[in-house]
Parts: sequence; C-alpha cells; structure tokens
Amino acid sequence: MVQGADDPLAHPSYPLVTPGSPEEQIKLALRQVFDPEIGLEVVQLGLIREIILDSEPAEIKMMLTTPFCPYGGWLIQQIKDVSESVSGRKIKITVLPDLWSPEHMEDPGLLAGW
Repeated sequence: MVQGADDPLAHPSYPLVTPGSPEEQIKLALRQVFDPEIGLEVVQLGLIREIILDSEPAEIKMMLTTPFCPYGGWLIQQIKDVSESVSGRKIKITVLPDLWSPEHMEDPGLLAGW
C-alpha cells in the first residue's frame, strides 16, 4: 500500500512507488541529485514524475522547472547516471512538456524565502 493512500487529503509524493521496490530504490538514490539553481533535490521538487521499469527500455519521465532551464542537460544526465547505476540497466529519460509549479513539490513550503 502506498503511504498516505488511505487519506484522501494527503498530497502524495510522486512518483508513487511501492516500498522496497526497485522503483523506490531509484527514487531514494535520486535524492542525491540537486537542482543547482534552487538547491533542492529533484525528488523534493517533484521533477521525477514516473519511474517505469517494466518496459524496454526502462524509462523515467521527468519535468524541468522551466522550459529553457540552463541546467536541464546536466540534470537529465545526472538522473540518467544515478538511476542506471542503481538499476544496473539502461534507462531512457523522457522530459515531459508539462509546466512545473510548486504544487508538484513534496512540500511547497520548502521554497519559502527562495
């Protein structure tokens, strides 16, 4: 069961993953990847939208904080490197066209004073 799934008011962290799963291991490892401009983890920011390991190739769907993020290429490469090192397989990174907003964050309050 996903943490907070029984609480309809809970604002879940994305991607939703099963505790102890390979997807959770990747999500935990991605907590070491920080957006260099904002200084928060890509997971905290909600940039990682989906981790799909049951497809070939495996895929991570993500978004950037801004469409022309100057660190976009670097972030994508970091996410790819970390996730491949944890999973032991090639992972395709797909950047979604969605616009990011603080509502995607685990805790939007982390941006207070930024």
